Amino acid sequence: QVQLVQSGGGLVQPGGSLRLSCAASGSPFSMLTMGWYRQAPGKERELVATITSEDTTNYADSVKDRFTISRDNAEKSVFLQMNSLKPEDTAVYFCNARKYFGVGYVDYWGQGTQVTVSS
Repeated sequence: QVQLVQSGGGLVQPGGSLRLSCAASGSPFSMLTMGWYRQAPGKERELVATITSEDTTNYADSVKDRFTISRDNAEKSVFLQMNSLKPEDTAVYFCNARKYFGVGYVDYWGQGTQVTVSS
């Protein structure tokens, strides 16, 4: 199995920046596809960004050019650098790991961390 422990988050004013971190254990990290998701009050959980084992990235349209996902295989960690934050970014952010098997995959989730963007 995979264990994910998140850190970062907090309260920032509009236009500010935050960096989220997620450390993985229990599985070869380099073989995992990692991602960040978020869930705002009254909304469904949505994809923010993903990064594959080949460092291919994908972003939601709402965060393109503002957020950057990266990974450090030596540290078995994934990061989300969030710049130019908006109140609409307020949500609980979850770290995700996807482990592929022969005919499918399994998702693992971090505990979540609150990001609040407000004056």
